[in-house]
Amino acid sequence: MSYAEVPGARVPIRMWADPATVEPVAMQQLRNVSTLPWIQGLAVMPDVHFGKGATVGSVIAMRGAVCPAAVGVDIGCGMSAVKTSLTANDLPGDLSRLRSKIEEAIPVGFAMHDDPVDPRRLHGLPTAGWDDFWARFDGVAEAVKFRQGRALKQMGSLGGGNHFCEVCIDDQGAVWLMLHSGSRNIGKELAEYHIGEARKLSHNQNLVDRDLAVFIADTPQMAAYRHDLFWAQEYARHNREIMMALFKDVLRKEFKKAKPMFEPEISCHHNYVAEETYEGVDLLVTRKGAIRAGSGEYGIIPGSMGTGSYIVRGLGNEASFNSASHGAGRRMSRNQAKKRFSEQDLAEQTRGVECRKDRGVVDEIPAAYKPIEQVMEQQRDLVEVVAHLKQVVCVKG
Repeated sequence: MSYAEVPGARVPIRMWADPATVEPVAMQQLRNVSTLPWIQGLAVMPDVHFGKGATVGSVIAMRGAVCPAAVGVDIGCGMSAVKTSLTANDLPGDLSRLRSKIEEAIPVGFAMHDDPVDPRRLHGLPTAGWDDFWARFDGVAEAVKFRQGRALKQMGSLGGGNHFCEVCIDDQGAVWLMLHSGSRNIGKELAEYHIGEARKLSHNQNLVDRDLAVFIADTPQMAAYRHDLFWAQEYARHNREIMMALFKDVLRKEFKKAKPMFEPEISCHHNYVAEETYEGVDLLVTRKGAIRAGSGEYGIIPGSMGTGSYIVRGLGNEASFNSASHGAGRRMSRNQAKKRFSEQDLAEQTRGVECRKDRGVVDEIPAAYKPIEQVMEQQRDLVEVVAHLKQVVCVKG
């Protein structure tokens, strides 16, 4: 579909979703964003839903300003995927052992490594710039510096919620590894600190929603935020790289005879800020629950824990600020899902997937998400499908 244009206060709201199907509270958030004095454009993805301050599934382009709440608290959250030389025929009938080995190698939930992972000991992982990356931690907000020890041990860990590690099979029978995670607790604490700082600034006092507080270019507050934002985005990227290296090592050990090989990694943030230029104007583009989909650029759009996922290639649609959805998007809150569905429902909807099926992950049940096929149909002018994947193992915290 092409986008629908909804009137906004300062800019029109370009929607790759049917406005009639978007929850009223999310529509109000979009209208609120369109009132910001610095707004240049607003694009809305088909997986849009209510979020903190700004909706999940929105792309906000601003001149000389950035809104921390429009990034989200999991700075740099995103996806990584790798195609392997294994095929479905290489996998055992019982995948429970493989799932257990993944869970042993990659801490999930609130867990972390007992000692920091040394990337130099991991097979094939590039380590250039690693020392410089941690040296820049000295420049982060003083209020968060005491978390360095925790950040070191959480590097290479999954977290909880909708984060996952999956073994998938594509339509040609090839085995893929896929994971979804971000900047863990350190990104969350940096985000919450800067959101609080932004709310105090005088230029934000009369906004329609104080959660949309922004930092303005060429100010000390913006400089501090940019430092911590880009550091956290890099942390998230390193976190996924280390997890993927650990993930690959599991397969090397479990499938020694097959000697698995791995194609180059596909990786993309979907909660982040980028400096981009459109129509000759330099902008700060915030994607919260959206991936970059520039012409020819690869991306990953996952469904839920019982449905398929897609490897895509961007079509470079500048009306969307070269963006696409980050997944299926929730259609009900976690609390609503817990009230409506049972463990039996979860087991039924994840039949054929080796995964948790207990009460603790009922809020992640596939029915709590929008149909991924519908989401993909609504953005045919944003991305083209390269591969369709179906998970057979799903690890969650």
